[in-house]
Amino acid sequence: MSEHVYFLSIFVPLGAILAIFGMKYYAVIAQARARLASDEAYRTLAEQCASGQSATAAKLAAIEAATSQIGQRLATVEAILKDVG
Repeated sequence: MSEHVYFLSIFVPLGAILAIFGMKYYAVIAQARARLASDEAYRTLAEQCASGQSATAAKLAAIEAATSQIGQRLATVEAILKDVG
């Protein structure tokens, strides 16, 4: 057997094994990066939801204040109508 064939028969399988392990570790790194990006997107979504809930609570408080004001006005109108009628 010549030296070239001997070295090829040793280094090609070793190179294949190293390539397989390299691809495996690359996949693990890519998965970790994807998980990190997903976590960042989830964190951003949670912050947006919290700010949306705060805005909704403020609008609800304004609506409740307007409704109570309308109720007070209605009560005065009813009192006037009772006095007239």
